[in-house]
Amino acid sequence: MPETEKNIVWHAHSVSREKREIKNGHKGCVLWYTGLSGSGKSTVANKVEELLSQRNAQTYLLDGDNIRFGLNSDLGFEEKDRRENIRRIGEVAKLFADSGTIVSVAFISPYREDRERARAIVEKSGLVFVEIYVRCDLAVCESRDPKGLYKKARSGEIKNFTGLDAPYEEPVSPELTLESGKAAPGELAEQVLEFLNRKHILL
Repeated sequence: MPETEKNIVWHAHSVSREKREIKNGHKGCVLWYTGLSGSGKSTVANKVEELLSQRNAQTYLLDGDNIRFGLNSDLGFEEKDRRENIRRIGEVAKLFADSGTIVSVAFISPYREDRERARAIVEKSGLVFVEIYVRCDLAVCESRDPKGLYKKARSGEIKNFTGLDAPYEEPVSPELTLESGKAAPGELAEQVLEFLNRKHILL
């Protein structure tokens, strides 16, 4: 046990998770979108949040780039930093889900081991973790290149770029696979909501 853990005690909440869920009209959960840069993770996650908001659901979107402006601004893109990036966001996502929020996490999260660690963090607390693979061919992602990152990576301006000179490990058995090269973001978002209904996340 780390030395710091010897001197801390978990503080129980007066308002239970069940009470929050009843108030919100849905369960808290983590929707973890993974895929290559340009695959459409953030776009689909935004559409899902819009649709859920129309139902008055409590939602929040944690975007990989946005998090690096603040909480994870001290991390780079080496493998060690990427792993810590995912560990931290797994802990943050757990807190959001415990509050009764349907939290969307749109991170490339290239390593299976790190995604499984994030899942373990969430599920250890009795919360639902949904891995959503936004699948898209590298050529299509590169043709989109919404942030100009592939162009910079090809020119050598960016090192350790996922899909080019850094690996992306595809999910083995995600709860949901979205084919972003074959359907519009709105259609893919509807697939996510259908999944949430089937799994009784939306009460």
